[in-house]
Amino acid sequence: MQLSRKSLLILPLLVAAVAPAPVAAQTAAEAMFTVNNTWMLVATLLVFMMHLGFAFLEVGLTQSKNTVNILFKNTSVIAIGLLTYAIVGFNLMYPADFSISGFFGFSGFGIESSLAGLSDPALATSEYNEGYTYWTDFLFQAMFAATAATIVSGAVAERIKLASFLVFATVYVALVYPLVGSWTWGGGWLADMDFHDFAGSTLVHSVGGWAALAGVFLLGPRFGKYVNGRIHPIPGHSLPLAAAGMFLLWFGWFGFNGGSVLSADPALVSFVLVTTCIAASAGIIGAMLTTWTVHKHPDASMVFNGALAGLVGITAGADTVSVLSAAIIGAVAGVIVVFSVMFFDRIKMDDPVGAISVHLTCGIWGTLAVGIFSDYSFVTQLIGVVAYGAFALTSALLIFSLIKVTMGLRVSEEDERRGLDLAEHNMEAYPDYQIVMTR
Repeated sequence: MQLSRKSLLILPLLVAAVAPAPVAAQTAAEAMFTVNNTWMLVATLLVFMMHLGFAFLEVGLTQSKNTVNILFKNTSVIAIGLLTYAIVGFNLMYPADFSISGFFGFSGFGIESSLAGLSDPALATSEYNEGYTYWTDFLFQAMFAATAATIVSGAVAERIKLASFLVFATVYVALVYPLVGSWTWGGGWLADMDFHDFAGSTLVHSVGGWAALAGVFLLGPRFGKYVNGRIHPIPGHSLPLAAAGMFLLWFGWFGFNGGSVLSADPALVSFVLVTTCIAASAGIIGAMLTTWTVHKHPDASMVFNGALAGLVGITAGADTVSVLSAAIIGAVAGVIVVFSVMFFDRIKMDDPVGAISVHLTCGIWGTLAVGIFSDYSFVTQLIGVVAYGAFALTSALLIFSLIKVTMGLRVSEEDERRGLDLAEHNMEAYPDYQIVMTR
């Protein structure tokens, strides 16, 4: 018997109508589980794409002679992030129980250690997020871990030894990032205080930003950047690549913030994506008007960072502030990122891509803005900012200092002037490219 097209359309409704209530409810729950899991995997893929965005942005805003080195670091960081998070990070960030009340907990080495005794580990769900599989939960969180180290890469670009950077990234992502992350997302002492950081203005961006600040401080500026008390800009070699990087990062933020809903809730995911985009747009306008006023011309690289500043700023409160508040948060971030870049230049802290200003300065602003534009306590938000800053900065300074006295931190002046592509990798990104300016 051949059913009509109309019959095929109504057949599922008839089945649901005659099915016993428990069966129908179970089917709906299974369908929702699949939808949630699918969305979280899509969000994970979007966050993964952010690493290409970071690579393009950093390459575009630095000199051509260091392109291979930057691409190598960005490729290595995601591998380091995933592996260390699988070995130790995930169970340190989500320990289930804290052996030191609210500050430290660890549920064992290896992501499978938490699944001991299960008849089918492949079907496990997370103790923290039962709406999707344990494996999806791990992979989504691991992408965030790798992002924290990538932030550092741009700030220390063009003069750090490759091996030294990779050692730092390994230790920082394996131990520091998940430990402080457990204080909030793992149910630690800041979670008990109701500190709110929806998707990581502080937990990801500021934690990476404090490490970037420590690295820049200990490395010192690039040769030729500050001469006789004057600032000499070292322009990036490809604004098109920088622009592509910015748009890839914005694209990835749909997963970064949208995935942080931790479900496919249509209302909340939609709302979060709107506040995210509004803040990014306002950040562009804020940076554009500021550079046009202060520098007497609109600076494209600052506008790119203005978009990222708005995105970082809204990340802490994308789920809880109004759309108008999101616009204000983004606009303010776009303004302060310009002045932050200028401030760090004046104190001779050389950050080639503005990572400290985007991720640290605007991460702090976004976290505090939650206490201004929503019902969360400003004092609690401030306590969280200070606690993360004190621990992350101290840890990063200690790790970088130990590396400096053992392995060395900075390449030689000769290697820096020659370019890290040849000095560290013995290859060039643009073999036929004529370098017009050498420093």
